[in-house]
Amino acid sequence: MNDTVAPTPPRKPDLILLRDPALAPPPLVDAFMRRITYLRLSVTDRCDLRCSYCMPERMTFLPKKDVLSLEELYDLATGFIARGVTKIRITGGEPLVRRDIIDLFTALGRRLGHDLTELTLTTNGTQLAEHAEALAKAGVRRVNVSLDTLDRARFAELTRRDSLPQVLEGIAAAKAAGIRVKLNAVALKGVNEDELPELIAWGHGQGHDVTLIEVMPLGDVEEERLDQYLPLDSVCAQLENRWTLTDSDHRTGGPSRYVDIAETGGRLGFITPHTSNFCAGCNRLRVTATGQLYPCLGGGEQVDLRAALRSDDPETQLGAALDEALRIKPEKHNFRMDQRGAAPALARHMSMTGG
Repeated sequence: MNDTVAPTPPRKPDLILLRDPALAPPPLVDAFMRRITYLRLSVTDRCDLRCSYCMPERMTFLPKKDVLSLEELYDLATGFIARGVTKIRITGGEPLVRRDIIDLFTALGRRLGHDLTELTLTTNGTQLAEHAEALAKAGVRRVNVSLDTLDRARFAELTRRDSLPQVLEGIAAAKAAGIRVKLNAVALKGVNEDELPELIAWGHGQGHDVTLIEVMPLGDVEEERLDQYLPLDSVCAQLENRWTLTDSDHRTGGPSRYVDIAETGGRLGFITPHTSNFCAGCNRLRVTATGQLYPCLGGGEQVDLRAALRSDDPETQLGAALDEALRIKPEKHNFRMDQRGAAPALARHMSMTGG
């Protein structure tokens, strides 16, 4: 199957946004009247790091034959755009390890300024130096880079790879290419909690926003989840003893709530699936690299979009599949982090779902 995106229009023009508003399909609105405008589209489950909170060392990845081609991923994204999605985040695994992935960014980037307002990605940064200029040329203006520590030995222990220099090089390359970087750090009890102020100060000193994330109980890992869990309300209280934090009305379309820090001059975000549920404002859907749509990161509900794409009538079948996803999207997730030795909330790993 072809694994590149041609510069010409996709082979299924029936999936392109209809120009006549009277004929356009209805926007994506779920049963709780939440308007869906944000797609997180995974292009691979593979990653070149093995973060201990994300996956086991001996991770088993999907056979390549099960993964959607880049052309199918483009067609799928186009179907979402036709239903009112205006922001697409490319995720993984690590999206930049996918061969010819820049072709997909280039194709989707042509829609920016028309029916797409933002194209972005989440990356671990190891491949970012190689691709930063091409991403900027494709229209990417913001990236999220996962960075949990600035200590090289700690980074190697946490990710099981000695790749911190490449990540820092990638962050610098993105900044040089005119791409705004936001650093995402998972707050881990007893691992990096002592370093979080330093990481925040460094990020702000480089001109980057920083977001802290509570660990999520997805997939079996070798660590005890409860031992990793660090509530961000306690982190915030400690930071307030050090700095002046002021609530910010800044929003990016994601689940972060932000504060401004007077002493660093930067912005700090908090993603709190446990201590402060953010589901009421959910505006996103996630699709895996195999075309499985998960209406909720923390739920088991799913819809097979790959079957719809490969059917004899992809437009009709994709529309029906999206309608079903809206019907079954739950009101909120049910993550729990209060029991030692508990099974993960879901068996699938974050790398499979897409960050």
